Amino acid sequence: MVDIAPNSTLYINNLNEKIKIDELRKSLVAVFKQFGEIVGVMCFRTLKMRGQAHVIFTDISSATAAKEALTGFPFYEKPMKIQFAREDADVIAKQKGTYVDRQPKYLSEKIQKKPKSRKRENGGDGPAPPNKILFCTNLPDTATAEMLEIMFNQFSGLKDIRMVPNRPGIAFVEFDTDSQAIPARTTLNNFRITAEHVMRVDYAKK
Repeated sequence: MVDIAPNSTLYINNLNEKIKIDELRKSLVAVFKQFGEIVGVMCFRTLKMRGQAHVIFTDISSATAAKEALTGFPFYEKPMKIQFAREDADVIAKQKGTYVDRQPKYLSEKIQKKPKSRKRENGGDGPAPPNKILFCTNLPDTATAEMLEIMFNQFSGLKDIRMVPNRPGIAFVEFDTDSQAIPARTTLNNFRITAEHVMRVDYAKK
């Protein structure tokens, strides 16, 4: 296994799958916050991702201390398995100045095959300005509205989640206002959902 460099985001698995999401998130915050300031905690209960979570700290030292202290810690009667995430969460990368606006691989390949058409799946050229509708790409084929709701529901103002019929891997997430959509996009853009899927979150083009 390739060693992963220490960073501020921890990947946790072997969590008790019987615990409700809200309780699990609150308990993880309670356990991990003693090691430093937490940016966010992501918990999953879909078939392929239940029993897993990400805890995002503001700095590497806090994440390192938490990993060393809590690996194997009995949490709801199961020892936690903790490792560093493969990449910094998007919000941390921006703070460090290492953020790279990356395009999903399948979109890049599609554009290369059709150089005359620069329009994305989301319509138009170039990035869209901040607005209340987010366009999510590079999702697992098994992604559902329920899974996205779990991720986005931690942000206030979540209004609607729309999967695209017959188009796996993409979805639209709508908030009540532009200002409510901004922190969701900032936090979850380039969030690693699975080992093979890093979710891309952009503002939808109107």
